[in-house]
Amino acid sequence: MNLQTKVEIPPSDLKITYQDSILTLGSCFAENIGLKMQQVYFDTEVNPFGVLYNPVSISNSIRLLLKNKPFTTPDLFENRGLWQSFSHSSLFSGVTSGQCLENINERFQNAGDSFPKTGFLLLTFGTAWIFEDKQSGSVVSNCHKLPANRFTRRRLTVEEIVADYSKIINELADKLPKLKLIFSVSPIRHWKDGAHENTISKSTLLLAIEELQSKFDSVHYFPAYEIQMDELRDYRFYAPDMLHPSEVAVEYIWQRFCETYFSESTLKLKKELEQLSADLAHRPLHPETEEYRLFKASIEKKKTELIQSYPFLESRMK
Repeated sequence: MNLQTKVEIPPSDLKITYQDSILTLGSCFAENIGLKMQQVYFDTEVNPFGVLYNPVSISNSIRLLLKNKPFTTPDLFENRGLWQSFSHSSLFSGVTSGQCLENINERFQNAGDSFPKTGFLLLTFGTAWIFEDKQSGSVVSNCHKLPANRFTRRRLTVEEIVADYSKIINELADKLPKLKLIFSVSPIRHWKDGAHENTISKSTLLLAIEELQSKFDSVHYFPAYEIQMDELRDYRFYAPDMLHPSEVAVEYIWQRFCETYFSESTLKLKKELEQLSADLAHRPLHPETEEYRLFKASIEKKKTELIQSYPFLESRMK
C-alpha cells in the first residue's frame, strides 16, 4: 500500500560538482540547504545578508553583490540603542555603527569577492508580501521593529516579480554567462497572513518562477514546496510550531535535492565526506585512551588521503 503521494522530479541535466561555487539567498529553506552543503564541504556562501523573505529583497541583494561596494555608516540607522541595516536581518545589528558595519562587511566582502566565480545561485522565495519604507520608497528586508506606520505593506504581482528578475537575470548573464539559477519556494507557511493569503502569496511566487523558467534557459526550479505540502503533508514532518519543516523533513528534501542535481561521482564523494564530518564531530567519553588516539590518527589519515585525491578540499577543511 502506497501511503504517500510522491512528487516526481524529472531527471536534471544540470549537475552541481564539488568544484562549483554556490551562493544561497532567501528564506530559512535557503539557509537549511546552504548549511547542508557546507557540512559536506561544498564551496558554499550562505545568506550573507541573513534570511530574506521576498523576491525584491533577494534581487536587491544580488545587485549589491554585483557592485561589491562595502557598506558605510550612511547605509545604517539607529533605533532603540541598536545600529541596523534595512538590507540585513537583525543578526547583523550592533550597539555601535562600527560594530554593525564590521558584522555586515565581513560577510559581505567574502560573498562579494567570491561572487564572480559563482556557478550556481540558489534562490528561495518565502512570501510575495513586501514592506516599503515611506521615507525612501525602498523595499526593506527587515523592519527591525520600527513603527508599522512607517511602512506600506503590499503583495507583489506576478508581473512585478517577472519584470524585476528578467532585468537581473539579463545583467547576470552579461557578467556571469555560465551562472545557473535554481529557484524554489519555501515550504514554510506565513500563517500570520492567514491561510488564504498565504496560499495566494505562494501561488504568486510559483507563477512568477514558472514564467521566468519559460523565458530563460539558465533558470531551473526545485519543488521543495510541493514535496513538503504533498509528499510530507503529515504533521509529524513539521516542527512544534506546525509551520516549519522538521529536521527529518529538511533532511528528506535535501536528499531529493542531491538526487536531482548531483552526479554519481559527486554523491560518492559526498558520502565519504559525510562520514569524515561525522568522525571529526565525534566526542569520546575517554579521550585519553589508546583506542581514541588510534581513531584520531585514522581520521587524519583519511582526511589527508581525500585532500591528496581532491586538492580543492584543503581550503574548505581548515
